[in-house]
Amino acid sequence: MMRNTSPITRGLQLLGLSSLLLLSACERPPIDSVQHGYRGTGMVQVYNPRLLEEKTAENQVPKALDAASAEGPKAGQVYQNVKVLGDLSVGEFNRLMVAMTNWVSPAEGCTYCHNPANFAEDSKYTKTVARRMVQMTQHINADWKQHVAATGVTCYTCHRGEPVPKAVWFKSDPQPYGSNFIGDKAGQNSPADSVGLASLPNDPFTPFLLESKEIRVNGTTALPSGNRQSIKQAEWTYGLMEHMSSSLGVNCTYCHNTRSFSSWEGGPPQRVTAWHGIRMARDLNKDYMEPLTDTFPANRKGETGDVAKLNCATCHQGAYKPLNGASMLKDHPELGSLPAAAAPAAAAPLTPANVATAAAAVAPAPAQAKP
Repeated sequence: MMRNTSPITRGLQLLGLSSLLLLSACERPPIDSVQHGYRGTGMVQVYNPRLLEEKTAENQVPKALDAASAEGPKAGQVYQNVKVLGDLSVGEFNRLMVAMTNWVSPAEGCTYCHNPANFAEDSKYTKTVARRMVQMTQHINADWKQHVAATGVTCYTCHRGEPVPKAVWFKSDPQPYGSNFIGDKAGQNSPADSVGLASLPNDPFTPFLLESKEIRVNGTTALPSGNRQSIKQAEWTYGLMEHMSSSLGVNCTYCHNTRSFSSWEGGPPQRVTAWHGIRMARDLNKDYMEPLTDTFPANRKGETGDVAKLNCATCHQGAYKPLNGASMLKDHPELGSLPAAAAPAAAAPLTPANVATAAAAVAPAPAQAKP
C-alpha cells in the first residue's frame, strides 16, 4: 500500500537531506581554541583535538642510527666519484648512506639510486638528484637559519620514507581549453586542494614561490592613489595564504594580528619566519629544482614538462613546525653546513659489500611511519 506524503513533509525531507550533504563537507567536533594575544582581540588558534592527535602521530621522528667514528680515511679518498660528503670518514659516510636509504627509499633500498654492479657510476638519474638534494639540504641549514633556525632539516623532513615527498607541486595550465570569450581564467573556478577547493586561482605557487611577484596588495591610503593591484591579484595572494594556513595547520592569526592584517607592528614573530620561508622556497625552486629539469625523466614531470617543486606543505605536512619542532639535524651535523672541497677520489669503488659492512656496524633503523 503506497503511503501518501504531504508536500510539506517532502519539503522537510529534502531540506534535511540537503543539510546533511552540506554538513558532510564541514569539520566535525570537537573544536578547541588557544588564546595567544590580549583578551577580546580575537588572537586565538582554533584546533580540532581529534585531527591534532592524528597529525602528531604522523610527525614522529625515526630513531637515529648509532654515531660513527670520525677517525680513519675520508670517503673521498677511499671511494670513487664522491662529489659531496667526501670530507666525512668512511664510517660517517656509510652511516649517512644507510640513513638516507631509510629516509627516502626503504622499500627500494640502495639500488634506488645506485647501479648494484657499480655503485660509483651515475647511470641512474636518482643518484644525480640525490646528490643535489644533499647540497640543497646543507644550503638550507647553513644559509636559511632565519627560517629553520637550529632545528634544521634532513631528507626525512620532506620524504618521510617515500621516494617522492607527499606534498610537491607542478605548474598548471591556467586555461587548458584555449582562448575564449571569458578571457584568462587564471586557474579560477577549477577547485583544487592547493587553495582549499575554493574558486581562487589554483596555482598560487608559480607567481610567489618560483617568480617574485608582489604578494602585498593592500593600499596604504584611503583612496587608490598609486596602488594598481587588482582583485584578481588579491585572490592570488589569498590563495597563497590559504595554502600556508592549511600546510601548517593554523589559522590566519598565527602570523597576523587582528587589528590590521597588513601591519607588521604588533604582529606575531611567526610572520617574520614565514617571510623568510617564502623566499627560501623561491630560492630552492629556482636554484636547485628547476635546473634538474633535464635530469628527470618525462614520467616524473608535470603536464607542462616542469619538475616537482616544493612549497610550505613539503616540509610542514600539517604541523606548525616540521616534525613538531623535533630536530634530526643534531644527529647528522654533516648536513648542517657547507663542506670544504672534497679530497680527490682514489681507486677503490663503492660496492654493495662495502655498504653491507657499514650497515652491519650500525643499528638498523626502525620501520618508517608513513603519513
